[in-house]
Amino acid sequence: MKVNIKKLNENAIIPSRGSEQAAGMDLYACTSTPVVIAPHETVMVGTGLAIETPVGYASLIFARSGLASKQGLAPANKIGLVDSDYRGEVKVALHNHSNEPQIINPMERIAQLVVMPYLQVEFNEVDELSETERGERGFGSTGK
Repeated sequence: MKVNIKKLNENAIIPSRGSEQAAGMDLYACTSTPVVIAPHETVMVGTGLAIETPVGYASLIFARSGLASKQGLAPANKIGLVDSDYRGEVKVALHNHSNEPQIINPMERIAQLVVMPYLQVEFNEVDELSETERGERGFGSTGK
């Protein structure tokens, strides 16, 4: 599947895969200078790109495992969502979970993008739901 992408900045880098079978494509910071993220703060980092996510799909933004585990940097909203009708710049709200300032350098890989299909559902209000063995048992109810 081909997905249209537009460079909003001539220095923007088109997302790329780290390996042939990688599900996620790396997103790159499109900044002219390093970005400092103070401890426990969130900074919006632009990619310089706009994406035309196909109808019936969503572009999801996930953390890069290396940034998260080594620097404590991950998307503030845990998983970013780019809807199929959004045409603005894709940005990543990077949160610094560490106690040290962290630096994002220009053109550094900052997140991963995965394009996935979704079901567009409508809710049907009812008085009762079907019965299941689990029922209403929730958080921690399986003993794990």
